[in-house]
Amino acid sequence: MVSQDFLKELPKCEHHLHLEGTLEPDLLFPLAKRNGITLPQEFPQTVAELETRYGQFKDLQDFLDYYYIGTSVLIDEQDFHDLAWAYFQKVHSQGLVHAEVFYDPQSHTTRGIPIEVVTRGFETACQRAERELGITSKLIMCLLRHMDPQECLQTIEDANKLISNGTIHGIGLDSAERPFPPELFVECYEKARSINPEIQLTAHAGEEGPAKYVSNSLDLLQVSRIDHGVNSVHDEELMQRLAQEKIMLTVCPLSNVKLQVVSRVSQIPLQKLLDANVPFSLNSDDPAYFGGYILDNYYKVAEEFPHWDHKVWSTICRNSIEGSWCDAKRKNELLSRLDQVVAKYYPLN
Repeated sequence: MVSQDFLKELPKCEHHLHLEGTLEPDLLFPLAKRNGITLPQEFPQTVAELETRYGQFKDLQDFLDYYYIGTSVLIDEQDFHDLAWAYFQKVHSQGLVHAEVFYDPQSHTTRGIPIEVVTRGFETACQRAERELGITSKLIMCLLRHMDPQECLQTIEDANKLISNGTIHGIGLDSAERPFPPELFVECYEKARSINPEIQLTAHAGEEGPAKYVSNSLDLLQVSRIDHGVNSVHDEELMQRLAQEKIMLTVCPLSNVKLQVVSRVSQIPLQKLLDANVPFSLNSDDPAYFGGYILDNYYKVAEEFPHWDHKVWSTICRNSIEGSWCDAKRKNELLSRLDQVVAKYYPLN
């Protein structure tokens, strides 16, 4: 097993992180008080009680119920800034160098909060993270697949200016996969591409949904990346395609366990993905709810796959850099940093 120091120093890129999912209980309650928000009567009343409840999710929907209650405390631009800034401060000490972060404007616009307020709050935090912490980032606007596709299309329309000027760098699709297959959102993705042909596209698929959801996301939505995607291993032809086209899966180990996709991290088919040359990155998903940020995920995977040496970890890190949506200059900087870390800990290899 490689050392924790080595894992910590690896230059990490995170591609599957929901900013609303970083709302820790110790920030949630102060924001509720600041904004005069009354939480539901049955909602835990203290930080400790809420942290305990977060350890008991039965499934994805149980988690989402709490997730959406949590978003209700976010009102002003400063709230969104504070939320994202707290995340960047945490992961800065964990070796994170680049983040491509999701946010769900529909969780806020349905409460009457303009999409510009949400986006500006997150955008200023991203700019601050690069300025003060050296962490580069991209904003990915996700559509909530449990909502009517026409409402999702309207969200694309409402974000027209933010998409066209590149503030929103990518479009994603999240929330419960079933019973909301990717084909419901073809028009939304076509509209995003028509606004900005350079827009990057991804989608959650193949976590609770079948491998077919992954294939359809590639074919119908024309995404270049898949979020989760672990059920791809059940389709050999799909696996070959992912490898050949270098389509990266953004895997979330601790999340998969917390939502009972698997009972332990060792059951995630990471070795199968490696053996098939399917690139993947390791991510934290909704770390405030799932009990671990990016370094915690690295540590847990290393613990459950103790036979992985530094060469395997270097491959994972390299794939995550190369699969990022930053420019070639930034990728080269991060690849050079990776080489330096490997040389520091394994000078003879």
